[in-house]
Amino acid sequence: MDHIKYRIKGFRLQKTTQYLLVFLMLCSGWGCTNYNARQGPPKPLLHAQQEIPEDQLLDVGVMVFEIGEMTDKKAQKQGTTIDVRKAEAHYMPFHLKNTLQQSSHWGSVRVTPAATDAVDVIVQGEILKSNGAKLAVKIEVLDISGKRWFRKTYTEKVTTDAYRDNVRGKKDPFQDIYHSIANDMAKYKSKLKPKKIQNIRSISKLKFAGDFAPEAFGDYLKKKRKNILVVNRLPADNDPMMNRLLRIREREYMYVDTLNEYYESYYNEMWTAYENWRKLNLTEQAALEKSRRDAFIRQAGGLLMVAAAIALESQNVENTNLLKGALVVAGGQVFMSGINISKQANMHKAAIQELSESFGNEMKPIVMEFQGKKYELSGSAEEQYARWRELLREIYYAETGFDKPDIQTQLPANSNS
Repeated sequence: MDHIKYRIKGFRLQKTTQYLLVFLMLCSGWGCTNYNARQGPPKPLLHAQQEIPEDQLLDVGVMVFEIGEMTDKKAQKQGTTIDVRKAEAHYMPFHLKNTLQQSSHWGSVRVTPAATDAVDVIVQGEILKSNGAKLAVKIEVLDISGKRWFRKTYTEKVTTDAYRDNVRGKKDPFQDIYHSIANDMAKYKSKLKPKKIQNIRSISKLKFAGDFAPEAFGDYLKKKRKNILVVNRLPADNDPMMNRLLRIREREYMYVDTLNEYYESYYNEMWTAYENWRKLNLTEQAALEKSRRDAFIRQAGGLLMVAAAIALESQNVENTNLLKGALVVAGGQVFMSGINISKQANMHKAAIQELSESFGNEMKPIVMEFQGKKYELSGSAEEQYARWRELLREIYYAETGFDKPDIQTQLPANSNS
């Protein structure tokens, strides 16, 4: 009877062990899935089929992307660093700018450090995830009237194959996302009637004029439901004050174009290093995941062997001392092997961090010359842009002789003749 009882207990122990081993094998199988595989063929860019008339072209401002609340811990979890994410916030909008220009659907396309009234269409973006294997960005597109065209999250996963045959300024490993954004914008614009497009262009001019000269143009626009701007009235043809403000707007474009030259230089210098970092980071992330998976399997397997030895001991099974000793030793060795792999995983993590340190987003001073004077704009791009706009406001009031509205303005402290 005792012999039968032992066999039953032994059978239960054996079946439990088999179930646990099957579980570990399934865990291993799940980890081997190629979750980074590209879905479907590359997405083509929709080009304009014919030349678009000048009065039907809309100027686009792509704002520097947001990175959200990014901490070192969150960045580490995503497989990146804060410095890399900040660099990407300038890299991605510039690459999107290039893609939009290649589509030939738009007028001037510029990257802007902040919201501006000097464009017809505004593109805002936020980087949700980016580590070389996966890119997720949230994009919102609206025109100057405040009408939202769409808000959408774009996500793509790639393998190392995506890092072949890329071309700076034209083809990125995640080019499908850039094409998708450009295509969605072109499709929305294609549904707008010519009169609507001209109306957007008019609102852009009047909004800029109303911001600089509210005493003269403050009532040319009015808000409709949902705070959408509409044209209340138009200035006379060749209105001298409007023409003067349009020249001021051209000076704003002058600064933004200079700023875009900086962005382009930054983009070009970053291209090779960023391409290599993303590819290596993809490999490191895959190795890191595999190391973690292997460590779990080995540690769990080692613990299982030790547990089996303890179970044999608790059941007082005779003539199993040698087996129990072997299980404990083997289990301990497998467990330590798993710990060593975990150390390797930490080394991979450190390597990823080291690869990221070369990126930053420091803004060099920009020197602007206007009417024989040079102005050095320092600080972040946002600060420089704000200072340049205030300078333009000072120029406008100096030229017209109008009294400034009751707002605080400040010239760059380091301007010189």
